[in-house]
Amino acid sequence: MTVTRLVAAALTVAIAAALATRLDIDALQPPTGPRIQITIAPDARAEATTGMVYVAISRDNKRTPIEQAGPTGAPLFSIAIDNLQSGTPVTFSGADRGHPIVSLREIPAGDYWMQAFVNVFTRFARADGKTVWLHMDQWEGQNWKRSPGNVYGDPVRVQFDPRSTTAIRLVADKVIPPIQPPADTDLVKRIKIESTILSKWWGHPIYLGATVLLPKDYDKHPTLRYPVNYEQGHFSLRAPGGFGSDGAFDAFWLGASTPRMIYVTLQHPSPYYDDSYGVNSENNGPYGDAIMQELIPAIEEKFRVIREPWARTLSGGSTGGWIAAAHQVFYPDFYGRAFASCPDSLDFRYHQIVNIYSDANAYFVDKGWMTVDRPNQQRNDGNIESMMKDENHYELVIGDKSRSGGQWDIWEATYSPVGADGYPKRLWDKTSGQIDKSVAESWKKYDLRHVLETNWGTLGPKVAHKLNVYVGDMDSYYLNNGVEKLNEFLKKADNPKFTGEIVFERRAPHCWGPRGAELMDKMVRHIEKYAPAGAEVKGWRYP
Repeated sequence: MTVTRLVAAALTVAIAAALATRLDIDALQPPTGPRIQITIAPDARAEATTGMVYVAISRDNKRTPIEQAGPTGAPLFSIAIDNLQSGTPVTFSGADRGHPIVSLREIPAGDYWMQAFVNVFTRFARADGKTVWLHMDQWEGQNWKRSPGNVYGDPVRVQFDPRSTTAIRLVADKVIPPIQPPADTDLVKRIKIESTILSKWWGHPIYLGATVLLPKDYDKHPTLRYPVNYEQGHFSLRAPGGFGSDGAFDAFWLGASTPRMIYVTLQHPSPYYDDSYGVNSENNGPYGDAIMQELIPAIEEKFRVIREPWARTLSGGSTGGWIAAAHQVFYPDFYGRAFASCPDSLDFRYHQIVNIYSDANAYFVDKGWMTVDRPNQQRNDGNIESMMKDENHYELVIGDKSRSGGQWDIWEATYSPVGADGYPKRLWDKTSGQIDKSVAESWKKYDLRHVLETNWGTLGPKVAHKLNVYVGDMDSYYLNNGVEKLNEFLKKADNPKFTGEIVFERRAPHCWGPRGAELMDKMVRHIEKYAPAGAEVKGWRYP
């Protein structure tokens, strides 16, 4: 060995020794702030865990601290974990991410209830070559707080002092049990299928389902086929229309003068949200294809649906309102009409209250000498419930990389391109609110007003008489503004003229729109008006 190499080797050894000594010194350094240590009990979960560990802190235990956590609720802190062995403590300090309190150091001294929780992620090796870790829905509707397999501890009463360096130790030792779906009845039936299309894309079994409400005396008319209403919305295993829990709707549904239809709600939770938004997406995968090619055919083969566009109706509110409108726009030949109530933003010049194309920041309006916070939710008298930054910051605590299972993150998972890391590209920086205009531009393919206006020559003849939208003009999430923009275009649209209806209800909040008998009356009148000559439109009107 040359002298030069001997010197280099000696230096390497010396540096390594110095680093080891420094690490030993660091390990011996006393903690300088508050600490909470959470351990996953091996009896609760034997395998290593990748996901998120949370600690929630509340002043009372009327509801558990985890249940109290929210955009304007009890403080929640999180740490991402990767292949953590059960029994190994996870330590929260003043540097960990929290909302609405940013740091444990800012929690005043006092008595609190604290609760540990672990959100377990699943590995997905997708067909697009990307591998991601996300929470796999367990048929609970992508709700981490009640998802089977997630681990939690009972709330513990503790004394907390931000100046103390003594660790508070919590244990996550309980596992949320599997969901027990409601039992079928004579009129309410459920189906659940594994999607070949989605399972191949996600590299993991993905399931789709439906809850079907049959008309009165369905079994007494074995040869009769019925119009169908596909009622869109958030994940639910309850019967469509609230049947079985809403006495007024039950009385209407079973009434002698009620037209007989089949109502269907769909279940298509994704690894990003309780509802996939029903369209093909770079991040969510081909949910539109799966719904149209697998789920709806399975429903229409099992139940006696009139399998013609004129007999198929779409309805829904909020998320479901957007899906109802989107499916009518993206699959115009398949459905006969859509009744969309309080839909999510139909024009991204008002993504709630943000113009993603021209605004610089989603959270603040720059007034020169000061910035003004943008609101996120209002009452119908104009009082503000929360700010844009609050719900977004809360989602960031729940999970980075659009993994919160929250509303803003699913919009990114649905509308945004895939990033280099396999997760959705951010429309805006989740911390600062700064908007990425290149991502905003890519959202235009889901901007329904833009799609309609750009393609009116071909879409207009197919949807001008089918699209109906209803919203309160004081919608809690400012969704009326997007409807206003759509209405501006439709009022001037030509060749053909728009003949559907756009209705604004004065002072109505989220989620106003026709329901029950009023909605069915609109659907039936439209069915009868546009049914082709010779179609059976009387048989399903039996008493």
